[in-house]
Amino acid sequence: MLTPWQPLLDWWFGEGATAVEIAAEKQRLWFGYRPEQDAEAREHFAALTDQALAGGLDDWTMAPQGWLALILLLDQLPRMIYRGTPAAFAGDERAQQLVRDGLVQGGDMLLPPIQRVFVYLVLEHSENLAAQEQALAYFAMLRDIAEPAEQPLFDDFADFALRHRDVIARFGRFPHRNKILDRPSTDAEQAFLAQPGSRF
Repeated sequence: MLTPWQPLLDWWFGEGATAVEIAAEKQRLWFGYRPEQDAEAREHFAALTDQALAGGLDDWTMAPQGWLALILLLDQLPRMIYRGTPAAFAGDERAQQLVRDGLVQGGDMLLPPIQRVFVYLVLEHSENLAAQEQALAYFAMLRDIAEPAEQPLFDDFADFALRHRDVIARFGRFPHRNKILDRPSTDAEQAFLAQPGSRF
């Protein structure tokens, strides 16, 4: 029987057999902005995303794959469906709580490493230094257990985690969110945002 979260996981992770194959197929969806991808997310998953943002779909947490899919609906999908608006971050708090609860129970260990990336990314999205340090440790762990052929991929994930941690260590928040969230930027943040690669 098809679970209610399977279409989302199929769309997000594709059909690759290995982490390298999955990333090669899906990296542009995960980390690149294309209007047609946002439109696809909106068309197929807006209703589920809104249910998740409203506090629904709790029963999905009973299965590891459902837990992961709910995390995606709260953390990744709003960033596409509501890009450039405060609603893009509306699911962060619940996603972070789901991740904290799931990590205590070892739920991440029931997922393949490439899927665990999107559990730990929730910590990387947090404007909390302790969560950033935790993300760094988890991505280092994924890198350390990766097969040799997958090492460069997980090295990249760990490097991005380090870069995110460094921004939070320096500013206590992500300056590129300031405009969207109507937060005034400091002079230091404005200087930082003028540099290439300052926006994740």
